Amino acid sequence: MNGKLIVFEGCEGGGKTTQIQQTEQWLRDQLGSSVPAILTTKEPGGTALGRSLRNILLDSRLEEPIAPTAELLLFACDRAQHVETFLKPHLKQGAIILCDRFTDSTIAYQGFGRGLDKNLIKQLNQIATVGLESDLTLWFDIEIEKGLARTQSRGKMDRMEKADLAFHQRVNQGFCELADQAGDRIIRIDANLSLQQVSLQIQTILTQYLLKWGFTL
Repeated sequence: MNGKLIVFEGCEGGGKTTQIQQTEQWLRDQLGSSVPAILTTKEPGGTALGRSLRNILLDSRLEEPIAPTAELLLFACDRAQHVETFLKPHLKQGAIILCDRFTDSTIAYQGFGRGLDKNLIKQLNQIATVGLESDLTLWFDIEIEKGLARTQSRGKMDRMEKADLAFHQRVNQGFCELADQAGDRIIRIDANLSLQQVSLQIQTILTQYLLKWGFTL
């Protein structure tokens, strides 16, 4: 059986990082040793090169602002390395991979948020992924103000989190449109609910998909 790529997407403060950790443990409990590996990763930052790029992309103290096109290309560089050296090899070995952000984030943030050409972004995504798509994307849909309040409560905010409200509203609109167009590849998670309620949504959806994919629970 080929591996599966499950992506966690959404605006800031949706709780993706916490839920990925909990989902990893839940999958281990459900699947045991029936899969070669259950792995977590993220973009940017899923490789050694990616970690260096992440530091640049999210640093809010840079001496000069990153131009939108430069930002787009840095994300594409991170993704190309991630796909080639991490995602594809592990998927080929049959791993289930939980990934914090992937191609939809680039369309939402750099396309809708920054206003860059969406067709160009799709072409760059195609180059960087060599056609790799998620098997399932969980979209954490949260009220923008609520999500940003969560990030502020953590204290230190990164460069993306510090963008103005209008930017985050455009990003959210991007995710809404992507979900409308993606059919059953993108499934909405109501991230406004409690941690436990969000976890239950994820587990219910994953149970359906795992059975559809042929896994035994």
